[in-house]
Amino acid sequence: MLFRLRNLSSALNQQRQPQAPALKTSLPTELPNVLRTETEDQQHNLLTVRALAARPHEVRNMDDQSATGRTTVQTHECQPTNTLESSERTIQAVRFGRWDTGSVGTGSMKCGSKRASAVWGIILGAFLFGLCLSFPNSAWSQQPNQGAGGQIENGGNNGAEGNGPAPLPIPPRVTELPPGQYPPNPLPFYRGNSPPGASRVLGWYLNLWWFIPILGFLFLYAKTTQWVGDDGRDLKMVWEFWNPLVMFCGAFAFIALLLIPNSLGAVFLFTTLYGAPVGFYVVERNKRVPESSKVLTPKHIKKLWIQTLARLGIHLGSRERGEYTSGPPIVFLGKNRSGKGMDNSRSRQVESSKGYLAAKEMIYDAILRRATDVHLEPHEDELSVRYRIDGVMYPAEPFDRSVGDAIVNIFKVLSAMDITEKRKPQDGSFRAETEGREIDFRVATQGTQIGEKMSIRILDQENSVKTLLDLGMRKALSDQITDIIHQPHGMFLSCGPTGAGKSTTLYAALSGLDVHQINIITIEDPIEYRMSGVTQIEINTKAGQTFAGSLRSVLRQDPDVVLIGEMRDDETTKIACQAANTGHMVFSTVHANDSISALFRILDLGVEPFMLASSLSGILGQRLVRRLCEDCKEAYRPDADMLKKNNLPPEQVKQFFRPPEGPNNCPTCGGLGYRGRVGVYELLVINDRLRDLIRENPQLSVIKAEARKNGMLYLKEEGLRLVVKGITSMDELMRVVK
Repeated sequence: MLFRLRNLSSALNQQRQPQAPALKTSLPTELPNVLRTETEDQQHNLLTVRALAARPHEVRNMDDQSATGRTTVQTHECQPTNTLESSERTIQAVRFGRWDTGSVGTGSMKCGSKRASAVWGIILGAFLFGLCLSFPNSAWSQQPNQGAGGQIENGGNNGAEGNGPAPLPIPPRVTELPPGQYPPNPLPFYRGNSPPGASRVLGWYLNLWWFIPILGFLFLYAKTTQWVGDDGRDLKMVWEFWNPLVMFCGAFAFIALLLIPNSLGAVFLFTTLYGAPVGFYVVERNKRVPESSKVLTPKHIKKLWIQTLARLGIHLGSRERGEYTSGPPIVFLGKNRSGKGMDNSRSRQVESSKGYLAAKEMIYDAILRRATDVHLEPHEDELSVRYRIDGVMYPAEPFDRSVGDAIVNIFKVLSAMDITEKRKPQDGSFRAETEGREIDFRVATQGTQIGEKMSIRILDQENSVKTLLDLGMRKALSDQITDIIHQPHGMFLSCGPTGAGKSTTLYAALSGLDVHQINIITIEDPIEYRMSGVTQIEINTKAGQTFAGSLRSVLRQDPDVVLIGEMRDDETTKIACQAANTGHMVFSTVHANDSISALFRILDLGVEPFMLASSLSGILGQRLVRRLCEDCKEAYRPDADMLKKNNLPPEQVKQFFRPPEGPNNCPTCGGLGYRGRVGVYELLVINDRLRDLIRENPQLSVIKAEARKNGMLYLKEEGLRLVVKGITSMDELMRVVK
């Protein structure tokens, strides 16, 4: 501080006039031995300089009275212009606690600026001011360094022996200087970081090791705020709430990061204030997206870590995990020749094949789109790809014919098929692992005139077993089905076209049984969903294993409940009816349009009417309709004539719902207007009156009339209930129900 005052004295000591009145002020000569702060010195010098600056026609001159320990300030006349300029510079130098002639001038005080520039200047100045406060070694808080003995360094000179503070050097006396010139600074001064080896008295305004993390936190704040806004808008979240919350909490956390001198405390406070709203947003958005799209989960962090290391040439984990870094995160597992287990050698055979990466991308894309089937159809110059999503076919990007044929061969090798046979139909299956879950695929090929057509059924284990209420059934309907499946013996059938959800309904019925008290055995082709506590048998036609042969052997295993995948021949149907009559509960499926026609379908397979009447307990007909997207569906007023035609009261039905008309950019449904499916059911419960009709003279009209007396609702009537509730649209119901 003392060397600043001496520089000030040298700057003001330009000319001396003995007749001018003197303004005196006293200061001790040795600053380290007095109990006075630097702030008091600055205030004292500001009062002195302002008193002299009030008379611009005089020039200040300070005379160091070393004998008395006081400083005398005298004023004399000089040139007004240079004196005023030096006064302003002196005030600026004392006010900022430094002596820098090149940084203070009068040009900025002679011109104005626009309001916008002033506002941005204030904001920038406030930011830089806060940035300086964030550094422990800033100019505002820095004190002269102390040596080993607690002595204050002064230009690297602590005295000859280091005992006590060394006397401060006295600058040479300047009696007269030309206007606008100042005496040289006796001590070194460096703007910013001082060079290595130099004595650090002032300067070192920025801590470079702390400045780089500050920029990193600023970049993190900007990118995260932008991501929350874009992601919330895409997911139809309340982004008007989340984006300002994250932005303002982050701004407050960043200001706290700048102002707190303790580095660890600043980082902790920034992480708490900014991480809390971001964490709450991540929790809410992860509830709206599938498992593969969730962020900041252990799987997501591990995936990012592996991919980052892979870009650097570091591959972690096994060979299968290493494939995550090349292409989508999915690994194919082929089947062996017997079809009873996995064969990793088949997976390795196709890894280097042409089109392997394209096959992985196609399957992974189908899984993300919730497709249930993938159809590969050959054409003259390309192989077209279509996905069945929610029961409707959608085209995808086709492949060139050469790449398409290679993809077909890859799936045939994985499914243990003969790649040389392209005319006869073949079927097989394989498995894939993606993001911690296993997915089964059922493959079927058929030779055509142009080439080989392939269809791949996707059996996702995550969508395996649900309850009856989750399938969209009414409470009364689910109670009726529950009563049937808990009967000690009988036969319960589910009917509908391919892809109507028949197997899913039977699995939901089995999930309501106690697997620890009863013996449940299933015979399937193939096993679509795995259930714990249930004995599941897969049909292998190549080995001579059929439904009829397996059912005969299963009946010798003392089962309580038997599930047959499909009644497709007379032998299997007759054995199932006999099992139902001998104390077993049989579940099965049959291809028919509705529950009444399914009854006559069983009779057409060669079962005697008396045997069917005594064994059958109920038939459930079903269809699947698409659910309207909750985020983009729109209401409309239905036509009164249409309501009367469907036996709906126009005065009670105010509105129906449908997908939006025109372009649809909804991220929830992908612009389709529908997301997911729900079942439409009709249940035919076989009572004593219906058993007599089936046994004596089974006629379609008579059985249908008796079923209506028992309260059976047709598929269309059940579907209208979903339309009125806004679950599906009228057009969708008419598409699947006759």
